[in-house]
Amino acid sequence: MNILVVGSGGREHALCSAINQSPLCEKLYCAPGNAGIAAVAECLPIPADKIADLVAVCHLHKIDFVVIGPEVPLALGLADELRHEGICCFGPSKAAAALESSKGFMKDVATKAGVPTAAYRRFADAGAAKAYIAEQGVPIVIKADGLAAGKGVIIAQDIGEAFAAIDDIMVKKIFGASGAEVVIEEFMDGEEASFFALCDGNVALPFTAAQDHKAVYDGDKGPNTGGMGAYSPAPIVDEAMQTRVMREIIEPTVTTMRDMGCPFTGVLFAGLMITDKGPRLIEFNVRFGDPETQAMLMRLQSDALSLLYAAAKGMLDGVTINWHDRAALCVVMAAEGYPAEYKKNTVIRGLDEAAAVPHVQVFHAGTARNEAGDIIATGGRVLGITATGSTVAEAQSRAYEAVNKIIWPEGFCRRDIGWRAITEDRKQVSGIRG
Repeated sequence: MNILVVGSGGREHALCSAINQSPLCEKLYCAPGNAGIAAVAECLPIPADKIADLVAVCHLHKIDFVVIGPEVPLALGLADELRHEGICCFGPSKAAAALESSKGFMKDVATKAGVPTAAYRRFADAGAAKAYIAEQGVPIVIKADGLAAGKGVIIAQDIGEAFAAIDDIMVKKIFGASGAEVVIEEFMDGEEASFFALCDGNVALPFTAAQDHKAVYDGDKGPNTGGMGAYSPAPIVDEAMQTRVMREIIEPTVTTMRDMGCPFTGVLFAGLMITDKGPRLIEFNVRFGDPETQAMLMRLQSDALSLLYAAAKGMLDGVTINWHDRAALCVVMAAEGYPAEYKKNTVIRGLDEAAAVPHVQVFHAGTARNEAGDIIATGGRVLGITATGSTVAEAQSRAYEAVNKIIWPEGFCRRDIGWRAITEDRKQVSGIRG
């Protein structure tokens, strides 16, 4: 098949790398891609949100199958347009993608499906939202309803912070139209995990779990980001927990979406809070996570393309997924200043030396080549240095060995990715419980 991957981030580089290894892949394209993706796919200079142009290029290059990476083209209806043109694609319809593009819709569906999740209310009026917050007390969680690049969630620890968040989202409109409505939720305590399931509209197949690190600085300090690193598998999501997540969260949602007339196909990404009473849903995303994908696909033994195609064609029944018996860990290198203002077009060196570290792959996100042929940073999150090992600790060691070979004074990374899993491993080895 001729394959098109839509997107330009580290997630799309990982997808392209995995798809390129499949015997089903004849020719691989990526739109718009980046400097790293260009090594495994032909990059087409079409932004991921230009729906008509993407459909046109599919006809031009006789594309057989499209894998849609980011949430924005899904929310804009790219999958619908492709299917209307008879082009097979991996990703949900615009109606089903509302599970991510509207947090209010997602909470309503979860409630309808009986999924365990935080109590919530939806508000389109700032005054009413503040009155509810004053009534409920803190800590409390405030979310912009629409897409906000992973930055639209505020966990307010005091009333002043909560009211300021309402003003920022609904009055100052720092997230634009995405903040026309807010969802206010009870605060949940526990350990977060990311769980992924492939769906074909009827059947949901467990993929795997990962844990990411949202805060920008070591020790989970600082503002939230799109993700500063991840590892897989997630120790807290063992086989018993996976069974519960599928039974209590994924399967009821897929059934409810089908019954509502918007069957879900693609990958359903459940952000979970693992509490002392079991898993509770934080939110759904309707695409693979970034940087979780970089770690997960390094562990995948099955043919990635055949799995995605089976989901798109409604043929997941009876499919099994095989995994390498090892852990993987991704360290994100970002431009100094991220997630606020950051400097662009700075030169990155040492990438070949980093990639030469055994069991390491360097995934590109916000990169391009300048006229001199140098790799330059063009985005906030720029690289995902990913390694495998027999344990999370071994994968971490290899990833940071590779990070240390990269020469990029204007870049930074967290130095504690994987700390939670490694701490738990050490407890088990030493016989400590706690």
